[in-house]
Order: sequence, then structure tokens, then C-alpha cells
Amino acid sequence: MRPTREPRVTLDDLVEVLLNKGAVLHLDLIVAVADIPLIGVSVRAAVAGMETMLEYGMMRNWDEATRAWAERSTVHRALDLREGESVVRRMSGGHLLTEGVYHGWRPGTVYLTDQRLVVLRKEPREVLWEADLDTVRDVRLAPERTVGGEERLRLEVSLADGRRELLSAGEPETLYDLLDRVRAGRLAPALPSGAVPEEEPAIAEGHLWYEEPRRSGPLWRGGQARLTAGRLTWKSPVDARPALVLPLTDLAGVRRVPGYGPGGEGSVLVLRTTTGEEIRLAADDPDRWARRLTATSPAAAPA
Repeated sequence: MRPTREPRVTLDDLVEVLLNKGAVLHLDLIVAVADIPLIGVSVRAAVAGMETMLEYGMMRNWDEATRAWAERSTVHRALDLREGESVVRRMSGGHLLTEGVYHGWRPGTVYLTDQRLVVLRKEPREVLWEADLDTVRDVRLAPERTVGGEERLRLEVSLADGRRELLSAGEPETLYDLLDRVRAGRLAPALPSGAVPEEEPAIAEGHLWYEEPRRSGPLWRGGQARLTAGRLTWKSPVDARPALVLPLTDLAGVRRVPGYGPGGEGSVLVLRTTTGEEIRLAADDPDRWARRLTATSPAAAPA
């Protein structure tokens, strides 16, 4: 790399490079007066956006500690915890109100603690619905078709007094599993934010780049991929949930494409789905991922 002077480069261009790619600074400076060295400065610094830092394993401990502190602080401000009560998980969701004049969904945040299940609205602050876990007799996942024709999973909660309540959740399967385990006493409270119980053992795990579709154009992002017998997921270190969830039953083909990718020459894999959509991934070891995907999904014969 050679220094260049480009008068058309703006501050916006510089900020974009720093955030998306980053820069490494090596500076050795000696301050002298009358040819007598007085002060020495030696600087080795990396400047980049937090997402880039985390992708390369930098500042990870600080980020995790800060997120955990923010999570605890936010939860305590929002939800009045009982003495000795700990939050297991929280996620976006809502409660279906069926009593009174109004009948419809009321959005909020679903909190699962080691003592109760709560749906809380932040502004204006109000507990929309709550139930102690010892009053919950049964929980099941119930599919519901929305007005737009999309099918979504809801949680149907049966209580000891005979009532049946319907809840929505950002991750209904995760909440269902956690709720079942908490009620059975198989799960300790206060899981770290973002912790998800492993439903299936991993066949392959590792770093992958995902070409994420965006309005301004596709963007390569680095993150962690996890392949099980049932699906492939990809999640960035700064995302709350996976940006890619691909059931292997939807995978129709895997092929490597020529050219340069984030992992180097020939590192790009194209996954073709049964709907004709193509998903682009890049890996340091694309052959291993291609073999694993093909072996796990027989329909995904290399193209």
C-alpha cells in the first residue's frame, strides 16, 4: 500500500472506511529541542467500528461486560423485580386482550423470570399481563394466520383458573423451551442476554462472511455460523438474533464461484434455495463448508 492524495475524498468517505474496514496506526515520535531528544511517543492503535472490532476478536470482553451491565440496568428500570427474582430472558412480544370492549393485540416486551411470565409496555409504562409460573398448567405453540396471510407461532398459556391466554414473542420456540425448562426446574435463572438453548448438536461451527441484502446494496459482514442437522444459522457479534436462518430442507444446491471474496480468492459459496433465491457466503475454508452442507442436505448437490 502506498500513500496517495485524493482531493475528491471527503470526511464521509474516511468515516465509512474506518467503520467498515478499520485502520491500524503505528506511530513513533520523538520530540527534540535543540537537537536534544526530550519526549518519546510510541503508539500502536487500531481504529474501527465496533462491529469490525468484534469480528476480529478485539474488545470482546469489554463489549460483553458493557452489554451485560446495560441489560441488568434496563431490566431493573423497566420491570419491578421481586426480592430474589431473576430475569431468565426478555424479548419483544405482546398479549391478546379478549376481555372488555377492546379486542386485539397489545405490543410490549415479554419477560420470563424464575417466578413469573410478564408482558410489559414501556411507554406509557404498564403491565399488560402477568402470571406466576406456579399457576401455569400448560403451554403450547399455536400457529396463527395473520391478516396478510403469513403464518406465525403464538404461545397459548393455560392457567390454573381455566383461562387460556395468547402471547406473541419475537422468538416463540426459544421462549417455549425456556418456559418449559424453568417450570420443570431444569434451568438456572439469570441467563446471559442473548443466550439460546441448543436444540441440536452442531455439525460445524465457525467464522463466515454473509452478504447481507441492504437497501443501499449488499454488504459483506463477518460473524459466526452454526450448522446442525436441521438448519444453517449466521449471526453477527452485534446482532440480537441470527440474520440468516436457513432450514436445510430449503437448500437445493451449493457451489463455489470464481473471483475474490472476503476470505480470499475462490472463497465465495453460493447457496441456492428451493424458491430460487441465492445466498452468498464466504469462508476461509470454503471446501469444508461445502462438503458439510452437501453431506447434511442430500438435495444440495454441488452445482
